[in-house]
Amino acid sequence: MKMLTVENVSKTYGEKQLFNNISFTIKEKERVGLIGINGTGKSSLLKIIAGLDTPDDGKIITSKDYSITFLDQQPELDAEKTVLEQVFHGDAPILKLMRAYEKTLLELNLSPNDTMVQEALFQLQKQMDALNAWDASTNAKSILMKLGIEDFSKKIGELSGGQKKRVALAQVLIAEPDLLILDEPTNHLDFDSVKWLEEYLSRYSGSILLVTHDRYFLDRVANRMFELDGGQLYSYKGNYAAFLEAKAIREENEAATFEKRKNLFRRELEWIRRGAKARSTKQKARIQRFDELDEKVTNGKLSSEKLDISLNGSRLGKQVFELKDASKRYGAKTILNHYDLLVKPGDRIGIIGKNGTGKSTLLNILAKQIPLDEGEFIMGQTVKIAYYTQESEDMDESKRMIEYIKETAEIVETSDGKTISAAQMLERFLFPPFSHGTPIRKLSGGEKRRLYLLKILMTAPNVLLLDEPTNDLDTQTLTVLEDYLEDFPGVVITVSHDRYFLDKVAEQLLILQGEGSIDSFFGNYTEFLEKESILEAQKTATVSVKSTKAIEKEKKKKMTYQEKKDWESIDEDIAKTETRLEEIGVEMAKTGSDFTKAQEFMKQETELNEKLEYLIERWSYLAELAEKE
Repeated sequence: MKMLTVENVSKTYGEKQLFNNISFTIKEKERVGLIGINGTGKSSLLKIIAGLDTPDDGKIITSKDYSITFLDQQPELDAEKTVLEQVFHGDAPILKLMRAYEKTLLELNLSPNDTMVQEALFQLQKQMDALNAWDASTNAKSILMKLGIEDFSKKIGELSGGQKKRVALAQVLIAEPDLLILDEPTNHLDFDSVKWLEEYLSRYSGSILLVTHDRYFLDRVANRMFELDGGQLYSYKGNYAAFLEAKAIREENEAATFEKRKNLFRRELEWIRRGAKARSTKQKARIQRFDELDEKVTNGKLSSEKLDISLNGSRLGKQVFELKDASKRYGAKTILNHYDLLVKPGDRIGIIGKNGTGKSTLLNILAKQIPLDEGEFIMGQTVKIAYYTQESEDMDESKRMIEYIKETAEIVETSDGKTISAAQMLERFLFPPFSHGTPIRKLSGGEKRRLYLLKILMTAPNVLLLDEPTNDLDTQTLTVLEDYLEDFPGVVITVSHDRYFLDKVAEQLLILQGEGSIDSFFGNYTEFLEKESILEAQKTATVSVKSTKAIEKEKKKKMTYQEKKDWESIDEDIAKTETRLEEIGVEMAKTGSDFTKAQEFMKQETELNEKLEYLIERWSYLAELAEKE
């Protein structure tokens, strides 16, 4: 059995210890979800396992010839490579083979009469056969298309950040290692791509270790959960739902232990206050015991404490936003086309749609950061916006966390009229007291995003604009944010691909279809998907009924002259189509680096499959008529 074992691994960055003497094993076909607050070391642990970083102590043990591939949150790609060249780049044997084959094929095109090159190509073709590399090549193109990348010859440098992440995802998927490590794989993926990835990973033959904020995705993919908390790693069997249940039980037990510890501490405190007159060995032991209890009680945390960040917002009048006959274009791309929108107090709006349809642009228009080309944008006089963008503001990284937060407010008022300090707000936003003096430069990327989110919430807004807030926030921070939004009295407008987040936050959806077409739906994301599924099923059923009726109508007729001719030739037509499909398969395998030709063959293959399906259905129909003749 192939497996990976992490044995007594520790890691410290500067003064911060991420994890201490953690051990675990990942066995074959395990799908492990790793969660924890940003800054606990999730990405560091992934990189240590992938061999991209080294632990301070401990070791990683694997079976012989154990292979690992790693998808980084911010993958480094070669800007000069084409999409397909990048996807085939890697150390996996099958990728090296495909690169060698393409290189030799290019050499043969330049020197078609070179017998040495011909022999090298022949040997590579045999290796391609042995490793089923032809299928891997076709599979790579299929994965790219499923992830929304259709131009395989485009240079990496010409792609957007989201497109680069999807190319990197395709690259690790086709390598098919023993352990696939994915750091936030669903970032920049739309719903269809996430759904496809869920299904792909459910069929994956190797093991998976992943970090993701998408809790529905985690629930459907994982069969084991790891949690990094306080430098320790906790393991749970089952998916995300099972983890939540098991963690609740663990924290209840910890709370009971904590309460017992406090009672014991009180008794020891009474003894120490009375004073020990004699310094006997026994009394010294009790003093040492008291010191240990003092540290445990001081550092202990009661996890069941409510993380309440209900802040008092600014008063919001009756008018929020209104778009009248609004149009916006970027070159040939239409974002808004004479669009009308009225946003009212209390609205909870989610903006969804495929990548490139203009979701962030619409938010930027509402934030007055981008002007309309035509039409009118009206903003209420009492509107006070907090805009959480995909890019954080420039932070002065020499400042300490507490200084950064105090720039906004030293004291804030909660929704129930109480006042709390900036330090208390940091605590409620999962920054423990000992960390408040930490310079911002020492924070992880996720911790910086959490600090930035807290700062904008402390400005007492009455309108929140959130652009993909789940991309860089951990599940626990998202839970705190969702709890805040539940009690937030103002307007929330968010762009997100996260189904779980949208279900909890949005009560109305704007669906951007592209080319300026925007639909509305009243309800949450799951309800929208269910409606879409029902409509698609009804559409399919309608087509099926019409087809059945048409066939039944034709069955009543006798075979026409044309049908008799078709019946005589249909076997030959089916055979020719099947033969051509086989030829296309062979030709596709030989396209090498000619990506344009490969795409043309794929198109022909689709058309031929549709033709074959029609011919077989036609054959069945004509066979029934022929029996009645």
